[in-house]
Amino acid sequence: MTENTAPSTITYASYLALDDLLAAQHPLSDQHDEMLFVIIHQTKELWLKQILHEVALAQSLVRAGDLVPAYKSLARVSRIQTVMTLSWDILATMTPADYLRFRGSLGSSSGFQSDQFRRFESALGLKDDRFLRFHEDRPEAHAALKAVLDAPSLYDDALAQLARAGLPVPAEALSRDVSKPYEPSEGVEAAWLEVYRDTERWWPFYQLAEKLVDLDDALLTWRHKHVVTVERIIGRRRGTGGTDGVGYLTETLQRRCFPELWSLRTKL
Repeated sequence: MTENTAPSTITYASYLALDDLLAAQHPLSDQHDEMLFVIIHQTKELWLKQILHEVALAQSLVRAGDLVPAYKSLARVSRIQTVMTLSWDILATMTPADYLRFRGSLGSSSGFQSDQFRRFESALGLKDDRFLRFHEDRPEAHAALKAVLDAPSLYDDALAQLARAGLPVPAEALSRDVSKPYEPSEGVEAAWLEVYRDTERWWPFYQLAEKLVDLDDALLTWRHKHVVTVERIIGRRRGTGGTDGVGYLTETLQRRCFPELWSLRTKL
């Protein structure tokens, strides 16, 4: 909608649906800090909505072979991830005593149940259908996560373009069951090594690879800050969703969305 065609009745508040947005916070206790807890997590979900919007565009561009236009969306996602990581510093102003005053109100709810975060992970290749069970009470969220789990990831799309360009991507990597977690491949690593050893020839793929590493790097940074913040606030207690808390979060630091883009660096 352009400025010339916008209705004269539209206002800042109505355009942004501020009355609905600002009425969406419903703390369950009378503790002051619970409002911060709610807003931090709602804000993350809004940013995740934008991230999924950008990743969908990037995937459509990569699938069409338009690598350079995809860089913008991928760079935007990395910057959003930086903002999300910084938000942990705000939550860290909450002391253990502050949190424990309302923790019981959370019941079994936990951030690891976020369907948008799982869709983001799946879109990057970290697929795990065990998380579907947490969304059986929300059919649309369940269907959206299932669709991403069953579709090629951004990395699958990138590998398909590598092969189309004539790089030696193994057939098994191209014909794999995309609903399953991606397994590292020496053949895929060799294909990316060709890109990194002749960056002038393969410049669009080289830049795409570095944009992907940016995403993985930012995700790891987000996870690390999450671990530190959780340990600072609840120590080694179990998580509200029944996980091992800090122990579970620490395990996620070992995950890589694009493993060969990390391992090839040792062989350059």
